[in-house]
Amino acid sequence: MQKRYQVFLSSTFRDLELERLEVMRALLELDCFPCGMEYFPASNDDQWSFIKELIDQCDYYVVVVAGRYGSVDAAGISFTEREYRYALEREIPVLGFVHADPGQIPQGKSELDPEGQKRLIEFRSLVQTRLCKEW
Repeated sequence: MQKRYQVFLSSTFRDLELERLEVMRALLELDCFPCGMEYFPASNDDQWSFIKELIDQCDYYVVVVAGRYGSVDAAGISFTEREYRYALEREIPVLGFVHADPGQIPQGKSELDPEGQKRLIEFRSLVQTRLCKEW
């Protein structure tokens, strides 16, 4: 019996809906079980606890970074970055994909807040220190 891997897909959402769909399709074609925010149920659990449980159950973690830093928690860290750091901490194999030319991303899909822009650059740099591919 062939093992089927579960893969957590992390990214900002509204700006990357189509890209997320393509990654999900590619994972399904590879006989993997994709896991991501699209599949979060309505639950009484706090969101971060639920996300950590899902990541813990995954064999791989994929992050896609483009023009937005994303929704932040009380500490000012985006959920995408928090998930990424958690996957690293748990030693889950991580695959990163970063946009090859962020300057060409339309303004409506780009970070407008100066603090968000700064954090996005730092997060993008962090992702690029590990296995990473531009798209």
